[in-house]
Parts: sequence; C-alpha cells; structure tokens
Amino acid sequence: MNLTESYRASIQEVMRQLDVTQQGLTDYEVRSRHKKYGYNELKEGKQKNIIHVLLEQFQDFLVLILIAAALISIFLGDVGSSFVILVVIALNAILGTVQHVRAEKSLNSLKAMSAPVSKVKRGGEIVEIPSREVVVGDLLILETGDFISADGRIIESHSLQLNESSLTGESLAIDKNANSIQETDIALGDKRNMVFSGSFVTSGRGQAIVTSIGMSTEIGKIANLLENAQEKKTPLQVSLDRFGKRLALGIIIICLIIFGLDLIRGRELVDSFMFAVSLAVAAIPEALSSIVTIVLAVGTQNMAKENAIIRKLYAVESLGSVSIICSDKTGTLTQNKMTVQELYIEEQVLPSNQLQLENPQHKKLLNFAMLCNDSVIVEDKQMGDPTELALVKLGRTFHLNEQVLRGLHHRVGEIPFDSTRKLMSTLNQIGNHSVMITKGAVDVLLPRISRIDSSDRSAITKQQLERIKQVNQDFSNAGLRVIAITYKDVFSSTISEKDEQDLIFIGLIAMMDPPREESAQAVADCIKAGIKPVMITGDHKITAVAIAKQIGILKDPTEAIEGTEIEKLSDRELKVLVEKYSVYARVTPEHKIRIVKAWQEKGHVVAMTGDGVNDAPALKQAEIGVAMGKSGTEVAKDASAMILTDDNFSTIVKSISNGRSIYANIKNAIKFLLSGNAGAIIVVLYATLFALPAPFLPIHLLFINLLTDSLPAIAIGLEPHNKKLMKDKPRNINEPLLNKSFVSQIGFEGAVIGAVTIIAFHIGLSSGDTGVATTMAFATLCLSRLIHGFNCRSEESLLKLGIFSNLSVWIAFLIGFSLLNFVLITGFFEVADLNDFQYLTIYGLSLVPLIMIQLEKLLTKV
Repeated sequence: MNLTESYRASIQEVMRQLDVTQQGLTDYEVRSRHKKYGYNELKEGKQKNIIHVLLEQFQDFLVLILIAAALISIFLGDVGSSFVILVVIALNAILGTVQHVRAEKSLNSLKAMSAPVSKVKRGGEIVEIPSREVVVGDLLILETGDFISADGRIIESHSLQLNESSLTGESLAIDKNANSIQETDIALGDKRNMVFSGSFVTSGRGQAIVTSIGMSTEIGKIANLLENAQEKKTPLQVSLDRFGKRLALGIIIICLIIFGLDLIRGRELVDSFMFAVSLAVAAIPEALSSIVTIVLAVGTQNMAKENAIIRKLYAVESLGSVSIICSDKTGTLTQNKMTVQELYIEEQVLPSNQLQLENPQHKKLLNFAMLCNDSVIVEDKQMGDPTELALVKLGRTFHLNEQVLRGLHHRVGEIPFDSTRKLMSTLNQIGNHSVMITKGAVDVLLPRISRIDSSDRSAITKQQLERIKQVNQDFSNAGLRVIAITYKDVFSSTISEKDEQDLIFIGLIAMMDPPREESAQAVADCIKAGIKPVMITGDHKITAVAIAKQIGILKDPTEAIEGTEIEKLSDRELKVLVEKYSVYARVTPEHKIRIVKAWQEKGHVVAMTGDGVNDAPALKQAEIGVAMGKSGTEVAKDASAMILTDDNFSTIVKSISNGRSIYANIKNAIKFLLSGNAGAIIVVLYATLFALPAPFLPIHLLFINLLTDSLPAIAIGLEPHNKKLMKDKPRNINEPLLNKSFVSQIGFEGAVIGAVTIIAFHIGLSSGDTGVATTMAFATLCLSRLIHGFNCRSEESLLKLGIFSNLSVWIAFLIGFSLLNFVLITGFFEVADLNDFQYLTIYGLSLVPLIMIQLEKLLTKV
C-alpha cells in the first residue's frame, strides 16, 4: 500500500505498514524516523538579496546604451554630460529597487500556519511536542480547537469535525470518521478518514496516525507549487522591453548613418563620434523608466484609497489587460457565512423572513432548531458549527436569544451528532414533560418519521412523505444544505439511539453560504467590459452552479465541470475545452494552476482571486493575483499582486477601470516623450544632411530630456480617470506599444515640433551668430515640448476634455517655462543672449504645434 492511499486501507493495514502499535512510538523509533523522514517543516525558497535586485535594474537595454554613451563621453573628455546621465541612471535604479525589494514571504507564511505544538501518544503516554518533531507513524491526539500539524489517517473518531477551508475552499466543517474508503481518484475534501496539515478541529475528538510530514503533506505540495509557479511579466513590461529593443536598434542605425556621413564630409573622428552620441542622448527618453515607475506608484496610492492595495507595482497596468477573472467562491463571491434561506413548514415553502412566531408551528420549529444546537453567539463572537450558527442567527433576527431559551428549557440528556448517523438529539424540559428533539439529514430522518406536527399529531401520509422528498430535492438542486427538525415526547430522564424512532415531523430548514450583495453587479460590470468571470472552487458542483447562476457567471449547468473530470484531461485537452466552462468545482491546487495556465496559453491575461492557502499557487501563476484582505490567509496575500482590504469583489472592477486609465496615461506620457525626441532627431538629421552647424549642444538635450520633459510627463500620467475606457474590450497583450497608429501619431507630432525648431534655427543663423541659432533652436524645442504636454493628455481635444481638468499639467508647464527662462536670462548651459524679437519668435513658434495638433484632433476625432 502506498501511504498516499492510506484512506483506502483499514486502520490495521496502515498501522502494520508504519509499524506502530496503540501505545505509539518509542524514543528509539522516533530518532530513527527523524533520520529517515527528516523534520516536519517546510523548506524555504531562495530569496534575492538587495544587491541582486539593484543590479537587475541595469539590465534594461536602453539603460545599457546610456551607460555605454556615458562611458564613451568620459573617455572623450565630456565629463559633464556623462555625470548627468549616470546620476539619472543611478536614481532610476534606486527607485526600482525600493519598489521591488520586498522579499517573497509565501513560504514563511506557510510555515507560520503550522501548529507550534502538537499532542502525540508515545510509549503509552500523551505528550506535547514542537510540531517540527512530529514524525511519520506518530499518533496525533485531536481535540476541539487543535491545529493539525501533519497529514494522517484517522484511527478513532468521536463526532470529529474539521475545518479544511484553507485547503479546499469549502466553508462547512467536514465530518470525519475512521472508515476506509474504496473509491479511487477522489477529491481531497472527500477523504473523510484523513486529516491534513493546516486544518483545525472544530468539534469532537479523535486520533490519527501520521502518514506524511513537511513537504510531503498536502500543504507541503502547495508550498512546492508556490515555489515553482512562474511569475508572468506584465503586458507593460513586455511592451517596454520590446519597445526598448526596437528603439535602441533604430537609434544605433541612425547614429551609424550620421557618423558615416560626417566622416565622408571630412569631419574629425572625435567630433563625428561625439555628435552621434549626442544624437543618441537626444533620441533616448532617459527619464522614461523613472516616469513610468512614478506614475504607477501614484496610481497605487490612489487605488489604496479605494480599498485595493497593490503589492507589485507593474501589476497596476496589467489590470487594464485582464480578460479573465478566475474567482474562488467561498469568501470571495459569497459571504462565507451559512444563512437560512428557505423553510418548509405546514406543507408550505416560505422564505426565512416570513416566519411568524405567532404561529405555534413556526415558533416550535425555530425554538427546537435552537435547542437541539450547541452553537452560541457571545458579544458578536460566533462559536460553533456553521450550520448550527445559521439556526442561531435566524433566531437572533426574531429577537430570540439561544442562551436564554436553553435556560428556560434545560437540556437533561443528549446524543451528540455523529457523522455515521447524521443525526443529533437532545432531551429538553418543555413545560412539565420531556421532549426529545432530533435534527439531521432528511434522507436519514424520513424513515424514522411516523407523524406530522398538527393539532392532532396525525399519522404522516405517503403523499406528505413524497412532498417532503420533492421539496428536499428542490432545495438541494438550488445548492441549499437541508436539515429536518423532528421531535417526540419521552417519559424518561435519559435517551439513547433506540429512541430516535417514531418521530414527529415539524419542518425543513434550507441554508447556504449566500452571494455577496455586490457580486451580481460586479459580474455584470465585468461582462460589459469584455471580461469573462470564472468560478473555481473546492466546493460541490451543485452548490457552485447554484451560486454561479444567481450572480450571472453561469447560464447553463453544462458550463460546469468537476476536478475529477479535469484530472482525466491532458494539458492540451484542457486548453481546448477551457473556454467551454465557467464553473470548476471540487478542484485541487494543481487543477487551479492548470486552469490558469490553460487560459494564459489561449492568450488571455488572467486575474485570480482567492483567500485560502489552496489559492496561493494559482495567485502567483496568474498575471494578477488578488487576495482578500480581511478573510485571506497571509499565504494568499503574500502570493498576490493585489489585496482587497474590503474583500469586495466589486473593488476588482474599480481596480480594472483604474488600471485601464493608468495604462492610457502611461501611453500618453510615452507619446509625449517620444514625439518630443522625434522632433529633436529630425532637427539633428536636417542639420547633418544639409551640412549645417550642430543645432544643439549635448547639455541642451540633457536639460530638455531630464528636466523640462520629466514634470509634464508625470503630470500626463496623473490625468483623471476616463470612464469611457470601461466600454472598451480588454486590450490585446500581443499588441505592441509602438503599433502603426501610435508611431504615425508620434511621427506627425514630432515632425511639427521639428519643423518649428528648424525655422527658429534658421532665423538664428540669419543673425550671423551660431550661438544665437543653437540657443533659439534649443529654446523653441524646449518650449514647444512643454506646451505639447497639453496635446498629449488624451486622444480627445482640449475643448472636449476641459482645459483646466488636470491642474498638474499646468503646474508642470509653469515650472518648466520658469526654468527655461531662467536659463535664457542667466546664460547657464552655454546659451547666447537673445533680443526681444528672438524671444517673441520662440514663443510664437512654440504655440504652432499646439494649434495644429488640436485642429487635427477636432477634425479627425469628431
């Protein structure tokens, strides 16, 4: 027998294979097993140190070109320019390091979930030991409230119930027993004779023999999946990488052409080379990476105010590309609180809020449901089984206190709930006589019912039994958990299982973990935005389908599939079929990763929401892992890119809207930088082709690129959200940043800026002073680019957008305008003195691009 199939073996077979007796292991056996199996702990993954993270910031292709340009400048004696370039590169690297220095804590959080101490039976005595010292073959002693530290086969169970929600996603406590299971390929949540590390005992007691420890446990497998899950580059990272390489290639080709032309014309080698380097400096948007990082960082601060905390900076813009949201059900789409929905009493189906306490039968149903019940609510703290708590909460809505009620009708005897019997009975003093109240599974109670509660307690008819069966089936098909409430008069002070016969039927109570109020609207908003919501859950298919129907994720039950069916599919088959399904039920962590990967291989950007340990690997695999801040485990939070502080599914929709706006703003900022640089390149090319003096000095281009360009670019990145973007479909991640339309816009706008700069250059040359010509070209290029910031705010014209709707652009313009005039007046950066006419010429020409581009937008974007 394989230990992973311990659930199929008898208790004797498991103990024989592990060579354990009822007395537990001896000290010698414990030491030998430590050597064989190791300690019960999770391995830590390797984490990057801060130096490694810092060095990674210099791997960008554009940065490498700038470093090369700076080093060559130093070699050729232009120390000033190289110093400025290196300072900018260093600042950008530090900023990037600060944003990425958070080490991955997922495995540490998994370790923290392990119980610090465990009770085991060794040498015939029960001892408490550190959980890391638990070995395979140890006998775990399980009691209410215990956190389970290893996987094991149950060998003794007394009303044992476990909460495995962090592993399976199922919110209900699971009844456990010691019976062997013959089925193969069953879901983890259906292994009723096993206990798993990371779960805890909600009620009852028992013993289990440890079959797996450390990385071999189910939680260890998740840790391994988490370590091996590949984090995807965001669409913006991919676009910027691709853009950087193409831009660099284009710049190198242009520089080589210029360098060759200069040499052919007899220019000195050093001068030709320095001119080519200055052109590279003009072409490369040195501040691009810093600006993108700043815009993303500001975006994350704004999103935090709307209950979405971004852990990974570049994930912000990925939200705009999300086309699939794979959501966990429990605690994400639902409230993670069992709530009574429907009742069947007096042969009528009623919503729970229509219960009438003036009606004796209605009052009896509610009173008996609260008396045959061990759960309590103390100062808003809920203690007990979720099903029983739902009954207590129903009573509280009608101003009934379970503790007061139990004080009035003392419990004098009981038969605890047993997962085999599926029943619970209590003997309560009702008035002057004793009443046995029995609640439990409908199919188990029906054969035990002989009468129905009425004035004469008449015998139950066949038609009435059939009606109860049909209502129970209807409730079950709607994903509701159903229990029956019965009773009988007892004329003794004790009760036994033999008394659970000849019962009087009162009614049925149907409950479920209901959807969050905002889930349906959030799902509808997703669909409108071209995003497909998908439910992935460890819960039963019938329950998942019912919830999915209610909130609009699923229309046809054929869109649902179970984990056992996924298990039979190859990765290729799953990829073909993945678009067919909207609900995945009874899935394991491995299934979740496979589903996410299948969607990704279809070309989709996937957001995965979840709150449990079982969600963590898929959260890390997805482009956007979204964890719940209130109910989420630390493991899920640390594996995620985004945390919702309000656990509200609708916050995801707001975040997607923010992500789309931020991407649009970044793209507009890039357009601003590149169109301005294109204008500078056009002027340099023009001067080279027509053998004119250099229109700029390298220090002029650095001033423009690093000082006057940076603030407007950041201001454009702060443009208010455009709600119209949520009417668009998610953008294609394979669409390059520099697509044909984007390049043509940059070319047109760059050409206009270049043209007015060339005109200014020629006017300066006509004065006979080359210094005046370069100063006029520099000032016109600088000012026209500052004004061009207003053009780049949006695709719409300023008249539609509102001239003053983004005050940041005005502030950036005024600062840049002041800096430029300060330089022109003081003569810094090697500028010549200008007369009034030349100043007016610069101001007038700089307004031309604004007028032309605004007219073009009005005419072409009506």
